Amino acid sequence: MAEGRAPSCGRTLPTTSNARAIAALDTTGSRGRSTIACMAVVRLFAAARDAAGTGRDDIAGDTVGDVLAGARERYGSTFVAVLDTCKIWVNGEPALPSDPVSPTDELAVLPPVSGG
Repeated sequence: MAEGRAPSCGRTLPTTSNARAIAALDTTGSRGRSTIACMAVVRLFAAARDAAGTGRDDIAGDTVGDVLAGARERYGSTFVAVLDTCKIWVNGEPALPSDPVSPTDELAVLPPVSGG
């Protein structure tokens, strides 16, 4: 791994490797090895921000669906109800639950907006 670069998501590394802060270690790996999981930046807006109690978080997951599952678990039932009405975008583009995420991705949770 090149110095200064984050390890690839899902890559298994020896536990002695110097994993970057942008990646989280899942120590459930076998034989003294750890698996690197992505930490996507999650931006929460309007009602989603209110339900979560924050506008920004880092949540582990290899796909959009994984990250959203982590958010559901972290923020609880009020957030889940809001999330069901939201659009999800990654890096400014509409996203599907099966879309992969990397440590440099920004996932936006966008509730419906009304106004006039």
